[in-house]
Amino acid sequence: MICVVVPAKNEGGRITTVLQNLGTLPIDHIILVANGSKDSTMREVLAMRLPKLQIIYFHECLGIDIPRAIGAKVALALGSDVVAFVDGDMVGTFNENLMELVDGVLLKHLDMALTNCYPSPPRHIERYNPTFQWRLTLNKELGLDKKISLASPAHGPHAVSRRLLETISLRELAVPPVTMALARLHKLKIDVATTIPHYRLGSSVKNQIHTNKIIDTIVGDCLEAIAAFHDQSRNRQWQSKTYLGYHIDRRFDLLDLFLNEKPCSK
Repeated sequence: MICVVVPAKNEGGRITTVLQNLGTLPIDHIILVANGSKDSTMREVLAMRLPKLQIIYFHECLGIDIPRAIGAKVALALGSDVVAFVDGDMVGTFNENLMELVDGVLLKHLDMALTNCYPSPPRHIERYNPTFQWRLTLNKELGLDKKISLASPAHGPHAVSRRLLETISLRELAVPPVTMALARLHKLKIDVATTIPHYRLGSSVKNQIHTNKIIDTIVGDCLEAIAAFHDQSRNRQWQSKTYLGYHIDRRFDLLDLFLNEKPCSK
């Protein structure tokens, strides 16, 4: 069984394209985790009447990446062998790549199949972005840099195996780099399974304030992942700065309530 988890918050005008693309794939379930939307997202989704679609609705905002863990629990309860993650704003056409991720798990027996979003070296201005430096630092710490370079579950679609979801606490999926670090710690198989240049994802363009907060989020996530890999106290501080970004908006309280509920019936 193959499930795709799609987090969506205020993706009106985009979510229909994302779901239409996914609806043509040979997958069993699309699990939409709708949270905190104040626009037309839900109206557009309900109007589609997709037979494969399951909607998990939260009135409150869950915060970045929390919906992944929510969707993973539902997929696991459904009996999924592969769970792929695609953001609700990714309107690009990359269905073949998504199936390569799925095949990475089913055929190559990967536990985490990643997307290479930078087949060419980042441009000069991008190389000074701390997220690139810290993603590479994390991948080096994990002994994966030669294999996956800058790839990360924090960037681009990716897929995981049922074995990973049964090995690692689902709560950890709310911080994607930590998921990868713990997978490596448990000797699970991680590799790049497809290539989608960043521009082909079709992600929505945000403002500079959002960009800065994303940078702090990912840097903090990488720092936390390094600590988790070395079985140290989780820490998001480097030198004199603590990298929080959107981490403080992650609703772990709502996630814990959901994870502690009885499993969804198949």
